[in-house]
Amino acid sequence: MAKKKPTQEEFPLERAFTFVESGPVILVSTWRRRKRNLMTVSCHASLGFEPTIGLVLGPWNHSYDALVETGECVIAIPPASLMEAVVEIGNCSGAEVDKFKRFGLTPLPASEVKAPLVAECLRNLECRVVDREMASRHLFILEGVKAWHNPLLPDQRTFHANGDGTFVIDGETINLRHKMTKWQDCI
Repeated sequence: MAKKKPTQEEFPLERAFTFVESGPVILVSTWRRRKRNLMTVSCHASLGFEPTIGLVLGPWNHSYDALVETGECVIAIPPASLMEAVVEIGNCSGAEVDKFKRFGLTPLPASEVKAPLVAECLRNLECRVVDREMASRHLFILEGVKAWHNPLLPDQRTFHANGDGTFVIDGETINLRHKMTKWQDCI
């Protein structure tokens, strides 16, 4: 019996970002004109170990103006148990609603930026915009200036967007640190 050749089917280019959509879904916390806001983002990337992060958002987002004006934000990593709330946060505008209040989230003071940390999140990274050159193309380059984590939350899983309204929750963790011989100083 002849083996079938593997085939490739054309895929819509405008949806190809789903092939490499990166890390966990995040919340971006901003502070502008004495008003806090949260935004759901799945289009971001780690750009280095510093940490440097590429964040995509545009003028159609309420948080865009805050990030342009202040140059500061907090990237908060929510646990999988907050997945439905995080999706709903993305379905409403901070111009119309205080998302912290609506979704029962607790803002905590950050130490390096004015945007609040999110107490219910696994991790929070205070950030400053370090490169605005690509902002006209909706890409902000951020540098982390202070990091926080909450190891006591019962749900330590993150979740990832597939780009089509479906999500994947982190599963089993496989520890291969002993094999990372070239990178032992980094772990």
